[in-house]
Parts: sequence; structure tokens; C-alpha cells
Amino acid sequence: MTRENAIRLFQDHRVRVLWDDKQEKWYFSIVDIIAILTESPNPRKYWSVLKTRLSKEGSELTTNCSQLKMQSSDGKFYKTDVADTEQLLRLIQSIPSPNAEPFKVWLAKVGYERIEETEDPELAFDRAMETYLKKGYSKNWINQRLKSIEVRKELTDEWETRGVKKGSEYAILTDEITKAWAGFTTKEYKKFKNLKKENLRDNMTNLELVLNMLAEATTKEISGERKPKTFIENKIIANQGGTIAGNARKEIEEKSGKKVISSLNAKALEITEKKETKNLDE
Repeated sequence: MTRENAIRLFQDHRVRVLWDDKQEKWYFSIVDIIAILTESPNPRKYWSVLKTRLSKEGSELTTNCSQLKMQSSDGKFYKTDVADTEQLLRLIQSIPSPNAEPFKVWLAKVGYERIEETEDPELAFDRAMETYLKKGYSKNWINQRLKSIEVRKELTDEWETRGVKKGSEYAILTDEITKAWAGFTTKEYKKFKNLKKENLRDNMTNLELVLNMLAEATTKEISGERKPKTFIENKIIANQGGTIAGNARKEIEEKSGKKVISSLNAKALEITEKKETKNLDE
């Protein structure tokens, strides 16, 4: 059972979803998910009973559950319990239903693979290569992408050594680097490429990936030499690393007469590459 096969269970049913630009998350109507998985005649009551049980068990799912206004069958908008992707997967694990089993099998498989990758990190690269190939990426692009993962890991290891906190501080420094080399924050860059939850690097051209790697590798090298002690010092270095790559971008644009930053996302890139290959063949 793959993730794609499991998710097909939802394709013939109406699940209300909302995209939150600020959080950069999809939110799903819990009642709609329960209706599909349990086939209960009263999914609202089922959720009420389940919520009480989970609350008694101390589950964080009910504590962190949010409400958003979603359109009901009568056309009006009502506050509805919603879950993000992580919460949704936890919810599925709590539902004793045959329809939930494919998801549980997939989750168990993913969990096992992550344990394997912890023991043998090379497996993570092998699986990444396989995944990208299935999505239609070229081997040259995949090699660049895998190298970019390595460069990013070296940078985050350096940040961890310097006491930078994972999460918000990593995001701030990443924005600083991206803004300095590309002229966009990460969120602006994703919007420019018409992306939502998709990974930004997975939708970069080869040249964008190379410049992003240059920015991050340079930031890591400067940080290793200067050994910053405060977050502000880390932010200054992030800007310096990004600026070096930004200068390279400007020089490339000046010499080539073309913009480096592309609005093309992965799907558009694939179509463009196929057209170019066809034209060459003709």
C-alpha cells in the first residue's frame, strides 16, 4: 500500500479543505474524514464520542484541534473542527475502521523506513532518487537536488553548533539567505512560482538550485570561521552568504541577458523540457 493508493480512498468523496497562507498548511474537515472512514450515519456524534475518549487518554489531538469556518450543505458557513496533515494522520490511527487500515499500513511502512534510514542514511538518498525518478525529474536535476540536501544539512548542523533554534530561527535565517540571493523571502518565492505546500527546492531550475547551494555553502563556511555567538551575528552572516550568491546571480543575468529566477514550477519545467527535447529531435 503506497501513500498514493491510500489517498485515493478520498477521491470519490467530498472533503472540505482550506489553505492557510500564514501557517502554510492545509486544514481538513474532521467530520468529513470521519464520515468517509467510518461510514457512520452520524459522523458528528461519532467525532464527539471519539473526542471525549481521546481527551481522557490525554491526546494532544483534541487539545490542539482548531476550528475554521467552512461551507455546509445548506450553503452557509459554520465553525468546523479541522486538522492539519499531522493531526489528520493521528486521527486516522485512532479510528477502528477497515477503511482506515490502508492508511495505517502506509504509516507503519513509512515509520519503518525512517528507522532504517537512521541506521543507514544512504538509504534516504536511494529512496529520494527513486521518488524523484517516479515524478519524472531528470537524473541531472536529481543529482543537483540530492547535493543541495547535503549542503543544507551541513548548514543546519553548523547552525545547531552555534545555538540557533530549530523552527522559527532556522526559517528566519533561511529567509535572510534567500532574500539576499534571490530577492524574495521563501514565502514570496513560493508565491512567485504558484506553490503552496510543495517544496520550493523541488521546483527550482538547475541554476536556481546551484545558486541556492552556493548561498548556503558560503554561509556555512563564513559561520565556521567566525563562530557567531548570537542570533543577530548568525543573521548577518546569513545575509553575507546570500549576498555572495546574489552577486553571482546578477552577473549571470548581465552576461546572459536572461533572468535567473524562474516562475516555472516542477510541472511547468517538465512540460518545457519535453518540448525542448522534442524540438531537438525534430
